[in-house]
Amino acid sequence: MTIRYFLKKIIIKTSLGWIIALLWIVPFIGLLMAAIRPYREIVGGWWNLEPLTITLENFIKAWNGVQAQIPLYQALINGFMIAIPSTAIPLISGAMAAYVFSRFSTKIKNMLFLTIVFLQSVPHQLVLIPLFILYSRTGLLSTYYGVWLVHSAFALPWIILFFRNFFITLPKEFEEAARIDGLTDTQIFFKIILPISAPAIGSVIALQFLWTWNDLLFALTFIKNPDLLPPTVVIATMRSRYQPDWSLLSAAAMLSISVPLAIYALLQKYYVRGLVGGVIKG
Repeated sequence: MTIRYFLKKIIIKTSLGWIIALLWIVPFIGLLMAAIRPYREIVGGWWNLEPLTITLENFIKAWNGVQAQIPLYQALINGFMIAIPSTAIPLISGAMAAYVFSRFSTKIKNMLFLTIVFLQSVPHQLVLIPLFILYSRTGLLSTYYGVWLVHSAFALPWIILFFRNFFITLPKEFEEAARIDGLTDTQIFFKIILPISAPAIGSVIALQFLWTWNDLLFALTFIKNPDLLPPTVVIATMRSRYQPDWSLLSAAAMLSISVPLAIYALLQKYYVRGLVGGVIKG
């Protein structure tokens, strides 16, 4: 193989990478251009740059909740109230269950694990009506607790599978040394396993937080109180019936996606390392 062959291979891969990157970034540029310009300038397309007026008016209107049931800043707070517990609950409980599956042997362990894997294939839409009836009868409708439970229930199968695969890759010498020092299994899990599982934890936080933050289906189904609505539902209510203000909607969307973008930027290195570590063994 000659140097020419390697250069050609590098050029092809680099070009392909740039094409994929452009395909992903063009919609974001369009969203940004629509958010920072008046509606009258983007009617014919955001790519028309004459005239070009840069303004923050759309962001101010979206922040204050123009054409929405509640202000967007309140919706952002509601989003955190939903996403943080919906991430923490399955993270802790799923990691503990995965540690049991990866380290301890029981007669029904394989059957339970296969059941958990199977539950990942259950469509969310399939359980909406039964859950809605159950929530209506138990008083969980239009409460944060109800949304936490449903997000945690659907997150646990994949989190258990992910952590179990990650824990299998960890050396057992640390745990054996800890047992010699007198630590219990619970102490080993919290003092040994969790600290060295930061990549997997970062991956789970990023994925689960993004899912719960961007969720529209569960929030729209189980939250009927306008004061508890997250950004996804509030932004949907900003759309006028006859003439949608796409600049206002774009600004609201930019404010909403800034949160998951910040989370991903903070956890990027853990996210990549955790995904690699979680699929080495199965």
